[in-house]
Amino acid sequence: MRLLIALILPWLTFFTIGRPVAGIICLILQVTLIGWLPAAIWAVYALSQYKTDQKIDRARQQREF
Repeated sequence: MRLLIALILPWLTFFTIGRPVAGIICLILQVTLIGWLPAAIWAVYALSQYKTDQKIDRARQQREF
């Protein structure tokens, strides 16, 4: 679902992953039609990094127990 949001409304993705400043910058970039593609690519990349960070955190928590 977040991937679909990243492609349609890239700025909203940043708010869902807890990066509001990046979301505002992305919204400014997205306002221009030319900036839509870089904004979407940036949002998909940030979403993949967020998922990777979550997996790393889960692995660390399991290792502590």
